[in-house]
Amino acid sequence: MAKRKERFICQQCGYESLSFLGRCPGCGSWNSLVAEPVPLEGMSLVGLKAHPSLLVEVSDITGERLLSTLGEWDRVLGGGLVPGSLIVVGGAPGIGKSTLLLQVAQKLAARYGKILYVSGEESPGQVRLRAQRLEALNGEIYFLAETNVEAIIAGIESLNPVTVIVDSIQTMFLPSVQAAPGSVSQVRECAARFLRLAKDSGPAVILVGHVTKEGFLAGPRVLEHLVDTVLYLEGERYQAYRVLRAAKNRFGSTNEIGIFEMVGGGLKEVLNPSELLLAERPAGVAGSSVVACMEGTRPLLLEIQALVSPTTFGNPRRLATGVDFNRVLLLTAVLEKRAGLHLGSYDIYLNVAGGITVNEPAADLGICLAIASGFKDRPVEAETLVLGEVGLAGEVRAVSQVERRIEEAARLGFRRFLIPAGNKSRLIKEDDCEIYDVRSVAEALEIGLTA
Repeated sequence: MAKRKERFICQQCGYESLSFLGRCPGCGSWNSLVAEPVPLEGMSLVGLKAHPSLLVEVSDITGERLLSTLGEWDRVLGGGLVPGSLIVVGGAPGIGKSTLLLQVAQKLAARYGKILYVSGEESPGQVRLRAQRLEALNGEIYFLAETNVEAIIAGIESLNPVTVIVDSIQTMFLPSVQAAPGSVSQVRECAARFLRLAKDSGPAVILVGHVTKEGFLAGPRVLEHLVDTVLYLEGERYQAYRVLRAAKNRFGSTNEIGIFEMVGGGLKEVLNPSELLLAERPAGVAGSSVVACMEGTRPLLLEIQALVSPTTFGNPRRLATGVDFNRVLLLTAVLEKRAGLHLGSYDIYLNVAGGITVNEPAADLGICLAIASGFKDRPVEAETLVLGEVGLAGEVRAVSQVERRIEEAARLGFRRFLIPAGNKSRLIKEDDCEIYDVRSVAEALEIGLTA
């Protein structure tokens, strides 16, 4: 029996429709449905047999992970690259995706042998020029300038590399799919073909993915479901730091981050990000506090800056960079209601120094202290670390892993700590440290603003 000749698929969310629609019912985007041809003859299921097996009899993944000397890369992957895995790395144009992967290729080739770098966007001369700048010309790094997936698969089978890097998946195409490269059909089918290659033959495959203006991977969402790991390389164009973050990881945690610094020779690991982020912190300035946020197993010390000034218009302005804007509005209301700070006629500008984004509730008390410090023009003592989640009643709630946060801060010279009272019983007080347990925002402001 003949099937429909074509179907319409949304390029944003993958929604399928039998007819063309101006607006996608799935994601609400306009003019995003494109036609995809469907074979007229269905595939016969006669003669196909599946052979289920007991889960206990399935062979385990016992292969060792591929470790590079880039510790930040290995950390985000959960301890290294798993053979036979499919990984997609996304990021804004020019953020450093190709630079990072070429460095990873050089490190892996030095330890494990053949690495194949496939590029559908750059010529061999361009890639060689970048490799020469990164000092990545040594080792068995093979290059292939090709966009036909079938030709790439044939090259992989003849070379038998340890890892394959494809830059990028949006430029690849399968001749059997009647659609342009980068379309929904091509991206989905090419990714599925690389997935079968990784699972059957064993090489780890790393795909570079373009991102949309919103920062999400371009193409159908099924691409994120197909792969084992989704990594995002983030950072501001005019900032030197780059953050590698895992949005999905079947072989490790998604809470770990890797921090790099963009230098002339490529991306350099930042082994002690807390010290680097606090290096230019001004001393004795009002409107500044230091918090410790956990990124996976790593405590990260960040400076919260607040500028509070009388408004010149009818409605006060609120601006937040690096923290959730709605969270700032909530904490401002708590300060007004529970701590008696009349902020209704003041503009509040909040910033996290270093271009890092804070999503953890443990930074709430630090945000409150920075705003109060800027409002009263009374600085927080330079060696003070602030921890705690703030509730709507003005209470300070306990946070997790407070011992590791304090240990990292003490290593960097902090000697005064404001922590929730709920965490006090779990701590062993150091001889040269002052630990104050607070139960409310008002109590924290009274202790923190001593100047």
